[in-house]
Amino acid sequence: MANSTPRRIAILGSTGSIGRSALEVVRRYPGRFEVVALATRSNVRLLEAQIREFRPTHAAVADHGAAQSLDASALGVSLLTGPQALDEIAALPVDIVLCAVVGAVGLRPLLNALAAGNRVAVANKEPFVMAGRLIMEEAAARGIEILPVDSEHNAIFQCLHGHEKSDLRCIHLTASGGPFYGRTRESLAGITPEQATKHPTWDMGAKISVDSATLMNKGLEIIEAMWLFGLPEDRIEVVIHPQSIVHSLIEFNDGSILAHLGVTDMKFPILFALTWPERVEYAMKRLDLTAIRELTFANPDFDAFPCLAYAREAAAEGGTAPAILNAANEVAVEAFCARRLPFLRISDIVRNVRRTCRATREYGLEAVLAADAEARAKAAECIDKIE
Repeated sequence: MANSTPRRIAILGSTGSIGRSALEVVRRYPGRFEVVALATRSNVRLLEAQIREFRPTHAAVADHGAAQSLDASALGVSLLTGPQALDEIAALPVDIVLCAVVGAVGLRPLLNALAAGNRVAVANKEPFVMAGRLIMEEAAARGIEILPVDSEHNAIFQCLHGHEKSDLRCIHLTASGGPFYGRTRESLAGITPEQATKHPTWDMGAKISVDSATLMNKGLEIIEAMWLFGLPEDRIEVVIHPQSIVHSLIEFNDGSILAHLGVTDMKFPILFALTWPERVEYAMKRLDLTAIRELTFANPDFDAFPCLAYAREAAAEGGTAPAILNAANEVAVEAFCARRLPFLRISDIVRNVRRTCRATREYGLEAVLAADAEARAKAAECIDKIE
Protein backbone atom coordinates (compact mmCIF):
# COMPACT_ATOMS: atom_id res chain seq x y z
CA MET A 1 0.00 0.00 0.00
CA ALA A 2 1.30 3.45 -0.89
CA ASN A 3 2.18 6.00 1.77
CA SER A 4 -0.43 8.64 2.54
CA THR A 5 2.02 11.27 1.31
CA PRO A 6 3.72 10.50 -2.02
CA ARG A 7 7.50 10.77 -2.06
CA ARG A 8 8.49 13.79 -4.15
CA ILE A 9 11.26 12.95 -6.64
CA ALA A 10 13.39 14.74 -9.22
CA ILE A 11 15.04 12.67 -11.94
CA LEU A 12 18.18 14.00 -13.59
CA GLY A 13 18.68 12.06 -16.80
CA SER A 14 15.05 11.00 -17.16
CA THR A 15 15.44 10.08 -20.85
CA GLY A 16 18.38 7.73 -20.28
CA SER A 17 18.31 4.04 -19.39
CA ILE A 18 18.15 4.56 -15.61
CA GLY A 19 15.71 7.46 -15.90
CA ARG A 20 13.32 5.45 -18.06
CA SER A 21 13.50 2.52 -15.63
CA ALA A 22 12.82 4.85 -12.71
CA LEU A 23 9.70 6.16 -14.42
CA GLU A 24 8.58 2.57 -15.02
CA VAL A 25 8.86 2.06 -11.25
CA VAL A 26 6.70 5.16 -10.74
CA ARG A 27 4.11 3.73 -13.14
CA ARG A 28 3.97 0.45 -11.22
CA TYR A 29 3.41 2.18 -7.88
CA PRO A 30 0.67 4.77 -8.45
CA GLY A 31 0.23 7.11 -5.51
CA ARG A 32 3.58 6.32 -3.93
CA PHE A 33 5.63 8.87 -5.88
CA GLU A 34 5.13 12.40 -7.17
CA VAL A 35 7.41 13.39 -10.03
CA VAL A 36 8.33 17.02 -9.35
CA ALA A 37 11.05 17.48 -11.96
CA LEU A 38 12.53 15.80 -15.01
CA ALA A 39 15.78 16.71 -16.74
CA THR A 40 17.62 15.67 -19.88
CA ARG A 41 20.67 16.76 -21.77
CA SER A 42 19.04 17.02 -25.21
CA ASN A 43 16.38 14.32 -25.83
CA VAL A 44 13.45 16.73 -25.92
CA ARG A 45 11.15 14.42 -27.87
CA LEU A 46 11.11 11.80 -25.11
CA LEU A 47 11.15 14.45 -22.40
CA GLU A 48 7.98 15.99 -23.83
CA ALA A 49 6.22 12.62 -23.70
CA GLN A 50 7.36 12.15 -20.10
CA ILE A 51 6.12 15.60 -19.12
CA ARG A 52 2.70 14.88 -20.61
CA GLU A 53 2.45 11.59 -18.71
CA PHE A 54 3.91 12.48 -15.31
CA ARG A 55 3.00 16.19 -15.11
CA PRO A 56 6.04 17.54 -13.26
CA THR A 57 6.07 21.18 -12.20
CA HIS A 58 9.62 21.64 -13.49
CA ALA A 59 11.71 20.36 -16.38
CA ALA A 60 15.23 21.06 -17.60
CA VAL A 61 17.14 20.71 -20.86
CA ALA A 62 20.89 21.26 -20.62
CA ASP A 63 21.19 21.86 -24.38
CA HIS A 64 19.63 25.29 -24.83
CA GLY A 65 19.29 24.85 -28.59
CA ALA A 66 17.43 21.57 -28.27
CA ALA A 67 15.04 23.12 -25.76
CA GLN A 68 13.74 25.60 -28.32
CA SER A 69 11.40 22.97 -29.75
CA LEU A 70 9.53 22.61 -26.44
CA ASP A 71 6.44 24.73 -25.74
CA ALA A 72 6.61 25.03 -21.95
CA SER A 73 3.34 26.93 -21.62
CA ALA A 74 1.44 24.29 -23.56
CA LEU A 75 3.00 21.58 -21.42
CA GLY A 76 2.20 23.43 -18.20
CA VAL A 77 5.75 23.18 -16.90
CA SER A 78 8.41 25.59 -15.69
CA LEU A 79 11.25 24.97 -18.15
CA LEU A 80 14.91 25.62 -17.35
CA THR A 81 17.51 25.50 -20.11
CA GLY A 82 21.26 25.76 -20.54
CA PRO A 83 24.31 24.40 -18.72
CA GLN A 84 23.05 25.44 -15.26
CA ALA A 85 19.59 23.93 -15.69
CA LEU A 86 20.46 20.59 -14.11
CA ASP A 87 22.02 22.37 -11.14
CA GLU A 88 18.82 24.31 -10.52
CA ILE A 89 16.60 21.25 -10.85
CA ALA A 90 18.77 19.35 -8.35
CA ALA A 91 18.28 22.09 -5.76
CA LEU A 92 14.46 22.02 -5.84
CA PRO A 93 12.83 21.03 -2.52
CA VAL A 94 12.09 17.31 -2.97
CA ASP A 95 12.38 14.12 -0.94
CA ILE A 96 14.97 12.52 -3.19
CA VAL A 97 16.99 13.44 -6.28
CA LEU A 98 17.88 10.57 -8.61
CA CYS A 99 21.17 11.51 -10.29
CA ALA A 100 21.30 9.47 -13.51
CA VAL A 101 23.00 11.71 -16.06
CA VAL A 102 26.03 10.10 -17.69
CA GLY A 103 29.53 11.45 -17.22
CA ALA A 104 31.27 14.29 -15.43
CA VAL A 105 28.36 16.63 -16.15
CA GLY A 106 26.61 15.03 -13.18
CA LEU A 107 29.06 16.37 -10.58
CA ARG A 108 27.73 19.90 -10.07
CA PRO A 109 24.04 18.85 -9.91
CA LEU A 110 24.88 16.21 -7.30
CA LEU A 111 26.71 18.74 -5.15
CA ASN A 112 23.83 21.20 -5.59
CA ALA A 113 21.34 18.57 -4.46
CA LEU A 114 23.36 17.97 -1.30
CA ALA A 115 23.81 21.69 -0.67
CA ALA A 116 20.01 22.05 -0.82
CA GLY A 117 19.61 19.31 1.77
CA ASN A 118 18.11 16.77 -0.61
CA ARG A 119 18.61 13.04 -0.18
CA VAL A 120 20.41 11.69 -3.23
CA ALA A 121 20.19 8.39 -5.09
CA VAL A 122 23.28 8.08 -7.29
CA ALA A 123 23.27 6.06 -10.51
CA ASN A 124 26.22 7.72 -12.28
CA LYS A 125 29.62 6.83 -10.90
CA GLU A 126 31.69 9.55 -12.62
CA PRO A 127 31.06 12.27 -9.99
CA PHE A 128 32.35 9.92 -7.27
CA VAL A 129 35.37 9.04 -9.37
CA MET A 130 36.16 12.71 -9.84
CA ALA A 131 35.35 14.09 -6.39
CA GLY A 132 34.28 11.30 -4.05
CA ARG A 133 35.90 12.84 -0.96
CA LEU A 134 34.24 16.19 -1.64
CA ILE A 135 30.82 14.57 -2.11
CA MET A 136 31.02 12.48 1.05
CA GLU A 137 32.24 15.42 3.13
CA GLU A 138 29.31 17.53 1.89
CA ALA A 139 26.85 14.75 2.66
CA ALA A 140 28.31 14.16 6.13
CA ALA A 141 28.29 17.87 6.98
CA ARG A 142 24.56 18.01 6.23
CA GLY A 143 23.64 14.61 7.63
CA ILE A 144 22.42 13.36 4.25
CA GLU A 145 22.46 9.69 3.30
CA ILE A 146 23.57 8.83 -0.23
CA LEU A 147 21.87 5.79 -1.69
CA PRO A 148 23.71 3.91 -4.45
CA VAL A 149 21.69 2.75 -7.47
CA ASP A 150 24.44 0.88 -9.34
CA SER A 151 23.52 -2.78 -8.89
CA GLU A 152 26.92 -3.64 -7.37
CA HIS A 153 27.04 -0.78 -4.89
CA ASN A 154 23.37 -1.17 -4.03
CA ALA A 155 24.11 -4.84 -3.27
CA ILE A 156 27.04 -3.90 -1.02
CA PHE A 157 24.90 -1.27 0.73
CA GLN A 158 22.27 -3.90 1.51
CA CYS A 159 24.76 -6.54 2.63
CA LEU A 160 26.55 -4.11 4.95
CA HIS A 161 23.38 -2.91 6.67
CA GLY A 162 23.48 -3.88 10.34
CA HIS A 163 27.13 -4.89 10.30
CA GLU A 164 30.18 -3.11 11.72
CA LYS A 165 32.73 -1.94 9.17
CA SER A 166 35.48 -3.02 11.55
CA ASP A 167 34.36 -6.64 11.01
CA LEU A 168 34.78 -6.32 7.24
CA ARG A 169 37.81 -7.80 5.49
CA CYS A 170 36.95 -6.70 1.94
CA ILE A 171 34.20 -6.35 -0.61
CA HIS A 172 33.96 -8.26 -3.88
CA LEU A 173 32.53 -6.35 -6.84
CA THR A 174 31.20 -8.71 -9.47
CA ALA A 175 31.65 -8.01 -13.18
CA SER A 176 29.91 -9.79 -16.04
CA GLY A 177 33.10 -9.53 -18.09
CA GLY A 178 31.20 -7.69 -20.83
CA PRO A 179 30.62 -8.91 -24.38
CA PHE A 180 34.26 -9.93 -24.91
CA TYR A 181 34.88 -12.02 -21.82
CA GLY A 182 37.45 -14.74 -22.48
CA ARG A 183 38.90 -13.13 -25.61
CA THR A 184 42.53 -12.17 -26.11
CA ARG A 185 43.57 -8.58 -26.69
CA GLU A 186 44.67 -9.41 -30.24
CA SER A 187 41.20 -10.73 -31.09
CA LEU A 188 39.62 -7.38 -30.16
CA ALA A 189 41.14 -5.47 -33.07
CA GLY A 190 38.41 -4.19 -35.36
CA ILE A 191 35.64 -4.25 -32.74
CA THR A 192 32.76 -1.94 -33.72
CA PRO A 193 30.56 0.23 -31.48
CA GLU A 194 27.64 -2.07 -32.24
CA GLN A 195 29.57 -5.06 -30.92
CA ALA A 196 30.88 -3.22 -27.87
CA THR A 197 27.43 -1.99 -26.82
CA LYS A 198 25.78 -5.41 -27.08
CA HIS A 199 26.00 -6.36 -23.42
CA PRO A 200 25.31 -10.02 -22.64
CA THR A 201 23.25 -9.55 -19.48
CA TRP A 202 22.38 -5.88 -18.85
CA ASP A 203 20.46 -3.31 -20.90
CA MET A 204 22.51 -0.12 -20.52
CA GLY A 205 23.35 3.08 -22.36
CA ALA A 206 26.16 3.25 -24.91
CA LYS A 207 28.83 4.80 -22.70
CA ILE A 208 28.36 2.39 -19.80
CA SER A 209 28.20 -0.55 -22.21
CA VAL A 210 31.53 0.39 -23.79
CA ASP A 211 33.04 0.86 -20.32
CA SER A 212 31.83 -2.63 -19.47
CA ALA A 213 33.44 -3.98 -22.65
CA THR A 214 36.83 -2.48 -21.66
CA LEU A 215 36.31 -3.28 -17.94
CA MET A 216 36.83 0.42 -17.20
CA ASN A 217 33.34 0.37 -15.71
CA LYS A 218 34.55 -1.93 -12.96
CA GLY A 219 37.60 0.23 -12.39
CA LEU A 220 35.40 3.28 -11.93
CA GLU A 221 33.23 1.26 -9.55
CA ILE A 222 36.26 0.48 -7.40
CA ILE A 223 36.87 4.20 -6.92
CA GLU A 224 33.18 4.85 -6.26
CA ALA A 225 33.09 2.05 -3.68
CA MET A 226 36.13 3.49 -1.89
CA TRP A 227 34.20 6.64 -1.08
CA LEU A 228 30.74 5.17 -0.58
CA PHE A 229 31.96 2.58 1.92
CA GLY A 230 35.11 4.20 3.29
CA LEU A 231 37.53 1.49 2.21
CA PRO A 232 41.03 1.67 0.68
CA GLU A 233 41.56 0.41 -2.86
CA ASP A 234 43.35 -2.76 -1.74
CA ARG A 235 40.27 -3.96 0.17
CA ILE A 236 38.06 -3.92 -2.92
CA GLU A 237 38.32 -6.98 -5.13
CA VAL A 238 36.90 -7.57 -8.60
CA VAL A 239 35.66 -10.99 -9.68
CA ILE A 240 34.26 -11.93 -13.09
CA HIS A 241 30.79 -13.49 -12.80
CA PRO A 242 29.29 -13.92 -16.29
CA GLN A 243 25.81 -14.88 -15.10
CA SER A 244 25.27 -11.49 -13.38
CA ILE A 245 23.11 -13.12 -10.70
CA VAL A 246 25.38 -12.39 -7.73
CA HIS A 247 25.49 -8.60 -7.75
CA SER A 248 28.34 -8.32 -5.22
CA LEU A 249 29.60 -9.81 -1.97
CA ILE A 250 31.13 -8.76 1.34
CA GLU A 251 33.70 -10.82 3.22
CA PHE A 252 34.15 -10.59 6.98
CA ASN A 253 37.31 -11.05 9.03
CA ASP A 254 36.21 -14.54 10.08
CA GLY A 255 35.99 -15.68 6.44
CA SER A 256 32.20 -15.55 6.18
CA ILE A 257 30.82 -14.10 2.94
CA LEU A 258 27.42 -12.53 2.32
CA ALA A 259 26.18 -12.28 -1.26
CA HIS A 260 23.33 -10.35 -2.85
CA LEU A 261 21.50 -12.25 -5.60
CA GLY A 262 18.82 -11.00 -7.96
CA VAL A 263 17.61 -10.82 -11.53
CA THR A 264 19.36 -8.49 -13.97
CA ASP A 265 16.83 -5.68 -13.79
CA MET A 266 17.84 -2.16 -12.73
CA LYS A 267 14.33 -1.50 -11.47
CA PHE A 268 15.19 -3.51 -8.36
CA PRO A 269 17.96 -1.20 -7.04
CA ILE A 270 16.05 1.87 -8.27
CA LEU A 271 12.97 0.90 -6.25
CA PHE A 272 15.16 0.15 -3.24
CA ALA A 273 16.87 3.56 -3.41
CA LEU A 274 13.64 5.49 -3.97
CA THR A 275 11.81 3.85 -1.05
CA TRP A 276 14.58 3.26 1.50
CA PRO A 277 14.32 2.51 4.43
CA GLU A 278 11.13 0.68 3.47
CA ARG A 279 11.12 -2.72 1.78
CA VAL A 280 8.41 -2.37 -0.83
CA GLU A 281 6.83 -5.49 -2.33
CA TYR A 282 8.09 -5.91 -5.88
CA ALA A 283 5.43 -6.86 -8.41
CA MET A 284 7.83 -7.76 -11.19
CA LYS A 285 10.09 -10.66 -12.11
CA ARG A 286 11.62 -12.69 -9.28
CA LEU A 287 14.76 -14.79 -9.24
CA ASP A 288 13.98 -18.48 -9.78
CA LEU A 289 16.72 -20.29 -7.88
CA THR A 290 15.75 -23.65 -9.36
CA ALA A 291 16.42 -22.34 -12.87
CA ILE A 292 20.05 -21.43 -12.07
CA ARG A 293 22.33 -24.05 -13.58
CA GLU A 294 25.69 -22.57 -12.56
CA LEU A 295 27.37 -19.65 -10.83
CA THR A 296 30.96 -19.20 -11.98
CA PHE A 297 33.67 -16.79 -10.88
CA ALA A 298 37.08 -15.92 -12.32
CA ASN A 299 39.88 -13.38 -12.03
CA PRO A 300 39.92 -10.48 -14.52
CA ASP A 301 42.37 -10.55 -17.44
CA PHE A 302 44.45 -7.39 -17.02
CA ASP A 303 46.42 -8.04 -20.21
CA ALA A 304 43.36 -8.11 -22.45
CA PHE A 305 41.59 -5.34 -20.51
CA PRO A 306 44.24 -2.96 -19.14
CA CYS A 307 41.76 -0.19 -18.29
CA LEU A 308 40.97 -1.98 -15.04
CA ALA A 309 44.64 -1.83 -14.05
CA TYR A 310 44.85 1.87 -14.96
CA ALA A 311 41.83 2.57 -12.78
CA ARG A 312 43.36 0.73 -9.85
CA GLU A 313 46.55 2.77 -10.24
CA ALA A 314 44.57 6.03 -10.24
CA ALA A 315 42.57 4.87 -7.22
CA ALA A 316 45.75 4.12 -5.27
CA GLU A 317 47.30 7.46 -6.27
CA GLY A 318 44.27 9.52 -5.25
CA GLY A 319 44.01 13.30 -5.50
CA THR A 320 43.08 14.36 -9.03
CA ALA A 321 44.36 11.14 -10.63
CA PRO A 322 40.87 9.56 -10.83
CA ALA A 323 39.47 12.75 -12.42
CA ILE A 324 42.18 12.59 -15.09
CA LEU A 325 41.46 8.92 -15.70
CA ASN A 326 37.72 9.54 -16.01
CA ALA A 327 38.08 12.50 -18.37
CA ALA A 328 40.45 10.65 -20.68
CA ASN A 329 38.13 7.67 -20.79
CA GLU A 330 35.02 9.76 -21.51
CA VAL A 331 36.70 11.48 -24.45
CA ALA A 332 38.11 8.21 -25.79
CA VAL A 333 34.79 6.36 -25.53
CA GLU A 334 32.97 9.21 -27.26
CA ALA A 335 35.51 9.09 -30.10
CA PHE A 336 35.15 5.32 -30.38
CA CYS A 337 31.35 5.55 -30.54
CA ALA A 338 31.76 8.18 -33.28
CA ARG A 339 34.07 5.75 -35.16
CA ARG A 340 37.03 8.10 -34.80
CA LEU A 341 39.05 5.78 -32.59
CA PRO A 342 39.68 2.00 -32.73
CA PHE A 343 38.45 -0.01 -29.75
CA LEU A 344 41.92 -1.03 -28.60
CA ARG A 345 43.11 2.57 -28.61
CA ILE A 346 40.69 3.53 -25.83
CA SER A 347 43.06 2.10 -23.23
CA ASP A 348 46.03 3.67 -25.03
CA ILE A 349 44.47 7.13 -24.74
CA VAL A 350 43.76 6.60 -21.04
CA ARG A 351 47.33 5.42 -20.41
CA ASN A 352 48.92 8.29 -22.35
CA VAL A 353 46.82 10.97 -20.68
CA ARG A 354 47.51 9.53 -17.24
CA ARG A 355 51.24 9.69 -17.98
CA THR A 356 51.27 13.24 -19.35
CA CYS A 357 48.80 14.99 -17.02
CA ARG A 358 50.28 15.52 -13.59
CA ALA A 359 47.92 14.67 -10.74
CA THR A 360 47.90 16.71 -7.55
CA ARG A 361 46.81 15.83 -4.01
CA GLU A 362 44.07 18.47 -4.16
CA TYR A 363 40.47 17.30 -4.16
CA GLY A 364 38.53 20.59 -4.08
CA LEU A 365 36.07 21.34 -6.87
CA GLU A 366 38.31 23.83 -8.68
CA ALA A 367 41.27 21.44 -8.71
CA VAL A 368 39.09 18.57 -9.92
CA LEU A 369 37.52 20.59 -12.72
CA ALA A 370 40.92 21.93 -13.80
CA ALA A 371 42.33 18.39 -13.96
CA ASP A 372 39.25 17.26 -15.88
CA ALA A 373 39.63 20.05 -18.45
CA GLU A 374 43.36 19.44 -18.93
CA ALA A 375 42.85 15.70 -19.39
CA ARG A 376 40.06 16.22 -21.92
CA ALA A 377 42.23 18.54 -23.97
CA LYS A 378 45.14 16.12 -23.88
CA ALA A 379 42.91 13.18 -24.86
CA ALA A 380 41.45 15.12 -27.77
CA GLU A 381 44.99 16.00 -28.90
CA CYS A 382 46.04 12.34 -28.78
CA ILE A 383 42.99 11.27 -30.78
CA ASP A 384 43.64 13.94 -33.41
CA LYS A 385 47.15 12.57 -33.89
CA ILE A 386 45.80 9.06 -34.40
CA GLU A 387 43.31 10.26 -37.00
